Amino acid sequence: MAFKRQPILALLIVGCVLFILHKCIFPPLPPPFENEDHAQAVPSQQHFSWNKMIMQYPPTSTISLPKGSHAFIPKVQYNFGQEGRREKNERKGRQDAVAKSFQRSWETYQRYAWLKDEVNPVSGESKNAFGGWAATAVDGLDTLWIMNMKREFEETVDALKTIDFSTTRQTKISVFETTIRFLGGLLGAYDVSEGQYPALLEKAVEVGDMLYAAFDTPNRMPVAHWDLKFKARLQTKTEGQESENQQMASLTTPLADLGSLTLEFTRLSQLTNDPKYFDAVQRVTDELEKAQNKTRLPGMWPTIVDAERLIFDLGGTFTLGGMSDSVYEYFPKQYILLGGRKQQYRDLYENSFQTFKNLFYRPMTPTNQDILLPGDIKVYRTGSSSLVPKSQHLSCFTGGMVGLAAKAFDRQNDMETARRLVDGCIWAYESMPSGIMPEKFENLPCTDVSGCEWNQEEWETKRINEAIPPGFVKVDDGRYLLRPEAIESVFVLYRLTGDKMYQDKAWNMFLAIEEQTKTNLAYSAIADVTRPMSEKLANMESFWFAETLKYFYLIFSEPDLVSLDEFVLNTEAHPFRRSQQ
Repeated sequence: MAFKRQPILALLIVGCVLFILHKCIFPPLPPPFENEDHAQAVPSQQHFSWNKMIMQYPPTSTISLPKGSHAFIPKVQYNFGQEGRREKNERKGRQDAVAKSFQRSWETYQRYAWLKDEVNPVSGESKNAFGGWAATAVDGLDTLWIMNMKREFEETVDALKTIDFSTTRQTKISVFETTIRFLGGLLGAYDVSEGQYPALLEKAVEVGDMLYAAFDTPNRMPVAHWDLKFKARLQTKTEGQESENQQMASLTTPLADLGSLTLEFTRLSQLTNDPKYFDAVQRVTDELEKAQNKTRLPGMWPTIVDAERLIFDLGGTFTLGGMSDSVYEYFPKQYILLGGRKQQYRDLYENSFQTFKNLFYRPMTPTNQDILLPGDIKVYRTGSSSLVPKSQHLSCFTGGMVGLAAKAFDRQNDMETARRLVDGCIWAYESMPSGIMPEKFENLPCTDVSGCEWNQEEWETKRINEAIPPGFVKVDDGRYLLRPEAIESVFVLYRLTGDKMYQDKAWNMFLAIEEQTKTNLAYSAIADVTRPMSEKLANMESFWFAETLKYFYLIFSEPDLVSLDEFVLNTEAHPFRRSQQ
């Protein structure tokens, strides 16, 4: 029987060898949500269509999109003339350089992290921080179209058809981030490609229906950090489920998470003729309007609000920076998107402007530059208040917002304020050794926004260390996270004024970012802009594709590419087509 066992033994040995080789050559794939500890997917039997969800708290009536004639909104873009050959060649050369940086980043994402949320720009590892729904692919989709990368665009559209928005391995998702990146990205790609790809709108509806479920609370305010698996499980409950199974809005909700969903939900209603999405966000706006003049700083809302009990005067910190920013940004943009048919949004902006203009301070600089920066205001329970001269990269959107509203609302006196705010962020870039503005910093404010003389002794006394450049006293957070807000406002002011100085400033900003953040694979956030060639933080968020490189590309494009008279850009730079009727 030995002759019969030998072939069997040989086969077993060969099989073992092949198995070992297979494991070596094709190692096991890492968990697809490797940064989500102890996360569990929704059980397969709970996969369902969100539009079939049974509401616990359905609205008793529906607020429809405003109808009637289109209100007159002045042209906002500068009337650009014919450019010379030399100007055109220089502009095109700069634009091509930006496109190459985008292509390099995109190829790295495709190669190492395709359909994951992000790619590590240092190691090439993938990670999922936004539901595992291919955040970079969705967020960067309309930029592909804008940069004429049509083949990559169509490949991505086909790939996104496989994304399942009924499940995630994350415990909770951010409704705000999912709205601006995913819903905004799909709608922007659909609009900028002129509706040629119906699958994009179909996918946007899928995302919109999922997010709409986050509004199913007793007061119809959305859950900011939402457990969609909990909501899915509720569908298996019988009527009369106990109160602990109710979905409630949060007692501590960042203002931006509550009030920065209007553009995306409104555009979805416009494209689908389904008013439920607009109804959802309009109810939030109505609550903000009721509370606007009842906070500690009338005209503005604090960074944290109680969305469950609709209490808006709990906090005393008021800012145009993180956790608040896009609420104010969306007021004029929503007015424009609705064709001026909803005066409420213009009123909300103009009322808030009368207050938040008091946050602007003029930093003391060696050359007494005529610039402004947005700070914070602290209001105490006693009623007293103080300006805090701290600024953020996030708040650099302000100049573009003020400029756009100045044009759209014919508030021409505000254009000078917009210029000074944009120039302030440019100054912050140019002042740092790396040529890049830090995440957060503090200055010595002039007592009067009209100016003040440089005081070397006071500055030397108050700066925390010798590495701090003149005009700054402290860098609270020296990172640069590949953020877009400064170039966003530089782009907007260029399109509004036609001043080519902004193109030159943008080019210098781009060169600094290119030099300081470049890795062997792509581009990375860095640790400290006060030092040249700082440590790479191995992070490249999807807004690098959606916003930062898009704005750099558009400032060097022909002005009719994504014209501000034809599109409204959401806070993630996704272009929504304006109504022309």
